[in-house]
Amino acid sequence: MARATPHFESAPFDIHELAREQEDAGTRLGPHESHDAALRRTRQILSAGHPGPVFEARFVHEGLVADVDLLTRDPLAPERWRLTTVHRTTKPKPHHVARLAAQMWTVEQCGVPISRAMIRHIAPDFVLETPGEYRGLFTDTDVTASARAQQSDVADRLGEVRGIVSGAEPNCPTGPHCRKPAPCPFAPHCRALEDAPEWPVMLLPDGGGRKWARKGVCHLLELDPATMTKPREARIVAATQSGKPYHDTQGARRAMASWRWPRAWLDFETIAASVPLWAGTKPYQQVPFQFSLHLEQTDGTMTHHQYLCVDGSDPRPGCAEALARTIPPNATIIAYNAGFERAILRALARQVPEFEAPLMARAERTVDLLPVTRNHWYHREQRGSWSIKAVLPTIAPELAYTQLAVQDGAMAQDSFLEASSPDTSPERRHALEEALRAYCTRDTWAMVILARRLAGSPDETASNG
Repeated sequence: MARATPHFESAPFDIHELAREQEDAGTRLGPHESHDAALRRTRQILSAGHPGPVFEARFVHEGLVADVDLLTRDPLAPERWRLTTVHRTTKPKPHHVARLAAQMWTVEQCGVPISRAMIRHIAPDFVLETPGEYRGLFTDTDVTASARAQQSDVADRLGEVRGIVSGAEPNCPTGPHCRKPAPCPFAPHCRALEDAPEWPVMLLPDGGGRKWARKGVCHLLELDPATMTKPREARIVAATQSGKPYHDTQGARRAMASWRWPRAWLDFETIAASVPLWAGTKPYQQVPFQFSLHLEQTDGTMTHHQYLCVDGSDPRPGCAEALARTIPPNATIIAYNAGFERAILRALARQVPEFEAPLMARAERTVDLLPVTRNHWYHREQRGSWSIKAVLPTIAPELAYTQLAVQDGAMAQDSFLEASSPDTSPERRHALEEALRAYCTRDTWAMVILARRLAGSPDETASNG
């Protein structure tokens, strides 16, 4: 099943601490007891001629605060400094450079000359060879030129911000800028003030609402499904206006008719940590630590199988073996947004060569329930989404994830990391394991029920969910 936005910040490493370890020496000024103490300590250490590196220095000018991850002396011009900020991404982003430009402006206004502006980020080609040895995890990118180019705007933007803060609440409509480059904490407040339509045209998938918005059409109730050229959009509009779900039972049956028996309903839970956790892994590599499998025979017999590793060891060998042992070679494997499960199976095949042949074969036998759902079901409460968590409440509300202790992929990653920690008590670890098992089991049983109801078949919801 496709993962939601990965929750990398929960990795059991302080990214700034690891970045500091790349330096041979240095003085850390934080954590700061207070704002004034931080400023005073920074002034003292720099005025005393500290040779650097200096970590977590703080500067302020005209109300703009700059917390600097790393200051190092320029070896070619020791009277000047290199300013480095640390990020968890694998390359610098435009908003990283904009923030660095503001930091550099603030620091230089405080009388500290900067020769270079650097972004220290994760090296995408880093492979962990020895657990705990992260030398080489980071690489530095020089962004001095682009940061300098933006400095001329800092003072003007600071003035604009002061005007906004001191003036009346701005009248700014919500939109994509509320989410990028980072979610705005005021977005819920702004949305509550807007007189937005209940069923906006922007619910049409794949950007389909933009053309209507450009024509001044804001509400799905204003459209005529009979004149719409895209069948999926017409179905969405019709279902929204009537309140009756679109359900093509015969089409769903035909789409699934070629799925041979036995059928293996499969879902993985994975961790994609920015800092690799196991030898042989790279930053942000998806590593499966759990799967759930409902194995269905021709006569309707259903058995449930699962794998979960929370002992801190590399979960890939055990996961590969369990998959090869549990899934019959002739089974049709069914997943939701199956490209993800196929990719995990193929990656495991490469990484655990002992099971390469059976796992590659199973990847080729994997089919996708998502397009079946997308093409043959729509309820207006999905609000333009076919994620299983959007569809399930409309077709099987008794299987709501809100009943579970772990309710989404981000919570699953957090629970896995906590359960794997040696600091976690046995009682807490057991509770986390049970919560993870219940969540992943719900994912695969939800697919079983969803497929049955799409096809109009009877089901036994309570028996395995």
